[in-house]
Amino acid sequence: MIIPTLLSTVYSTTSTTSGSGSMTTSWIYGGLIAEVFSIIAFWKVFTKAGRPGWAAIIPLYNVYTLLKVAGRPGWWLILYFIPIVNLVISIVVAIDVAKAFGKSAAFGFFGLWLFSIIGYLILGFGEATYHGGGASTGGPTTPTTPMTPPSTPEQPQSPDSGQPQQPAA
Repeated sequence: MIIPTLLSTVYSTTSTTSGSGSMTTSWIYGGLIAEVFSIIAFWKVFTKAGRPGWAAIIPLYNVYTLLKVAGRPGWWLILYFIPIVNLVISIVVAIDVAKAFGKSAAFGFFGLWLFSIIGYLILGFGEATYHGGGASTGGPTTPTTPMTPPSTPEQPQSPDSGQPQQPAA
């Protein structure tokens, strides 16, 4: 009487384990498919921004590249390791990337942050063009005063010929 009970216990445990194993396999395949789409999307976005597309497959370097596309400094990568701060930074970077491609802040929040794979696929394969870092600070800077070449001492010119005068000896 004890042996059939033990066998039914072993059989029910084995069948339950194999059932959850197929569920785990489904999650793994789903995650791999999502990661492939994510790599494709970031590759296209990086190449549109003039960055190397292969940066999409290198961990941490892809975040650094995304920061540069957004016009933010590279040291912001450290902020991704701080809990709660990383959520705020990821939203700010998503909005800056959207602005760098001429999209609205709403597209940055909903498209690039909330539904990131879909949003980055739209940026990568859509009509959006890269206009430079979208950050208000920390992006590429333009000088406030016009740049002039360094001045060299000019020789006085004669009024009639337009040629430089020879100094008197």
